[in-house]
Amino acid sequence: MRKAIRAEEGAFSYQRTTQPFPKIGPVRERLEQLLAENEARSRRERLRLTRVWDLLVQEGYDGSYDSVRRYAARWREETKAAPGDGGTAFVPLTFAPGEAFQFDFSHEDVEVAGQPMRVKAAHVRLCASRAVYVRVYPRETQEMVFDAHARAFAFFGGVPTRGIYDNMKTAVDAVFAGKVRTFNRRFLLMADHYMFEPTACTPASGWEKGQINSRPDCVRP
Repeated sequence: MRKAIRAEEGAFSYQRTTQPFPKIGPVRERLEQLLAENEARSRRERLRLTRVWDLLVQEGYDGSYDSVRRYAARWREETKAAPGDGGTAFVPLTFAPGEAFQFDFSHEDVEVAGQPMRVKAAHVRLCASRAVYVRVYPRETQEMVFDAHARAFAFFGGVPTRGIYDNMKTAVDAVFAGKVRTFNRRFLLMADHYMFEPTACTPASGWEKGQINSRPDCVRP
């Protein structure tokens, strides 16, 4: 108050140099560990933030969920904004017409003849136009992968030059460092028949197939 009163024409500014975390403080390192472990998981295996909060509560944390939510949002922003300190940098992707498509399966809960049923939905999306084709199957077998491709290409009226996939067992036999993969023989025969090049994503890097996984279309540089 004295500084504000004595400053010329009342001009005075205050900038906080440290951010206090009265509740998060004692569990801050543990929370950051949980957040980092969660980010390393695949999208489908990630814990909801409410579950992260519940784990902290079980370990003695007596703060609110909102405190954890706010800190987690701040942590994500700082992690993305500091690639030189171990964060992750992203570069937006652009695609030429006919250059590439993205493929993935999702599981959906539906009702058939009055009975609940879990089905597999094959998604094929053109990267340039974002046009999408979806077909539902009872399972995720290789025959159904092939059928989804055939029907999608017929629907689009053509075949892009490259297909982007995760490391699904119906296509990939072995995963090596970086983007080196051994695609299984039957899958490669299908790709050769349609004359497109299959490309695999880095494990636990859903942003590399962002349009299918509902994430920004970006990759690590």
